[in-house]
Amino acid sequence: MSVMRVAQVAEPGGKFEIVERELPEPGPGHVRIAVEASGICHSDAMFVQASFPGITFPVVAGHEVAGRIDAVGEGTSDWKVGDRVGVGWFGGQCGHCPPCRQGDFVSCFELKVPGLSYDGGYATHMVAPVEALARIPEGLDAADAAPLGCAGVTTFMGLRNSPARAGDLVAILGVGGLGHLGVQYAAKMGFETVAIARGQDKEPLARRLGADHYIDSTAADPARALKDLGGAKVVLATAANSDAMAATIDGLAPRGRLVVIGVTDQPIKVTPLQLITGSQSVAGHASGTARDVEETMAFSAHAGVRPMIEAAPLDEINTAFARMLSGAARFRMVLRTT
Repeated sequence: MSVMRVAQVAEPGGKFEIVERELPEPGPGHVRIAVEASGICHSDAMFVQASFPGITFPVVAGHEVAGRIDAVGEGTSDWKVGDRVGVGWFGGQCGHCPPCRQGDFVSCFELKVPGLSYDGGYATHMVAPVEALARIPEGLDAADAAPLGCAGVTTFMGLRNSPARAGDLVAILGVGGLGHLGVQYAAKMGFETVAIARGQDKEPLARRLGADHYIDSTAADPARALKDLGGAKVVLATAANSDAMAATIDGLAPRGRLVVIGVTDQPIKVTPLQLITGSQSVAGHASGTARDVEETMAFSAHAGVRPMIEAAPLDEINTAFARMLSGAARFRMVLRTT
């Protein structure tokens, strides 16, 4: 019997354990992926701790996956054994709900997410539907490609689909797991890039990543500083802090937009008057489809954008997961299975 190894959690909030399972065969419209790297995302904690609805145990998390196809099911003519592929937060769509019928697959009412809808990438192998697959371009290492399936596509598409155009002033709030990618993308997309973070210690890194300006939010009012620079067409809020987000709104240019991608359950305090006088807006942005992930990877490979990662073997999942949760990782933890 052929076997694979997975890191699973047997009960809510439990520790990961490495177990062997029979190697599954992919069904129609699915492929089996030999996982080479799997990013550890903060969102995985929602699955492990059962704070997300619909969780069943044991859980095999992991929605930032990179590897190679090693088996294909029926109806997969566009994919073959050996293809380099990634799977991100977007793990497939139902195809029949109203958003799907409008082509808005990332807003699917029954969105499939690896680790929730089916076993994810904390394993040597996983099975995924073909609609979840993104091609990984040559020149992009698996460990670099993996975080782009969630952190990368969210920041890249958050900027790409925003009202900002090349030359506009764009601010990235937070220089962490999402923000360090956001600063790189903003600079490479031709925006006048502002990094906003707490403390002067983040400035050298922000500058190396491509920031033209740096605002220490502990020493200056971010809104005032943005206004002094002419006002931001977009603030991409990567920091999961609602008060920090609210503190940038008055720094938006007329018709500017606060694009929220940092996840928190706390309300953002904004008055109608703040938004009406300059026709500003606040909008959330979801991750992206498999095609969006593919385009994010292609841009990253071409423009030289790479995540800052710390790698660990699958056997060290508990240590790596704890390092991610504590915020000690700089900036993305990635499990390597090869």
